Amino acid sequence: MTGKGSPLINISDETTFFSFDPGLTPIAEVEQNVLVKIETKDCFSNQIASEEQLIMDIDFSRINPATGPIFIKGAKRGDALAVKIHKIDLKQQGAIVTIPEEGLLGDEVKEARTRVCDIGAEEIQFLNLSLPLKKMIGVIGVATPEKTATGTPGRHGGNMDATVITEGVTVYFPISYEGALFGLGDLHAVMGDGEVCVAACETPGYVTVEFESLNEFAPPWPCVEAKDWLYIIVSDEDINKAFYEATEVAVRALQNALKLDWHDAYMLSSMAMDLEICQLVDPRKTVRSKLPKSLISIEELLKSISA
Repeated sequence: MTGKGSPLINISDETTFFSFDPGLTPIAEVEQNVLVKIETKDCFSNQIASEEQLIMDIDFSRINPATGPIFIKGAKRGDALAVKIHKIDLKQQGAIVTIPEEGLLGDEVKEARTRVCDIGAEEIQFLNLSLPLKKMIGVIGVATPEKTATGTPGRHGGNMDATVITEGVTVYFPISYEGALFGLGDLHAVMGDGEVCVAACETPGYVTVEFESLNEFAPPWPCVEAKDWLYIIVSDEDINKAFYEATEVAVRALQNALKLDWHDAYMLSSMAMDLEICQLVDPRKTVRSKLPKSLISIEELLKSISA
């Protein structure tokens, strides 16, 4: 990827969508290997501005907007769309809520409550507490034949709420339609793995990305390349099935990339692979398997697991 020195394309949050639907009209067409700065609304479509506003009073049809869809020129079905996340710029205020019957402990939530958080350069303020900033993208993905709501994760990406999707990483998606029809939104200033109360520090902002289409390397699930690690992100209604699939794909990658027999690759994964939770609060739960780049490169991973 060659983003340094490339022209910057700005895309505003005037047009958002709520389903990764191939029938939607793109709001912009962009070339590969140029920088694209995308403005996003928060997961509430910027409907909450104060603690007096309760989540129950907003328009729920506008939850989890994604800016887009964006048509990437030259992105073809069967390719992998590589999305390099160069920078995440957050606005100065975020909000977090509780909702009765929602979240991991939803049965114990007695009231809807809103807390507004001030967002600084290095930390956020929650009540009288300071938490280190951990910028990440909750919703990010491409069009899917399932026409999946932006609030639902899947093979196309979507609302994965993976804390590893942050500045400096590259996310790889399987492309199902020409142009990929990409979108993102649902930024967080800080979120813990699991997102247990159903929200985190939700905020609008800007994400600067760069796109590249990799020929015939479409992975079965979104993958993330970080500095030292590779992640395979899997979602399922049954979290045990999600962990099973994330493990199976990782073992297959090690087997094929390192030319091991399956049992040796399985043993290696038990020593070298971590299983981690992304989110537990959507109908489809999301998990990730984590492999060290000292064992396998992103090129080997994609080649080993591509259909």
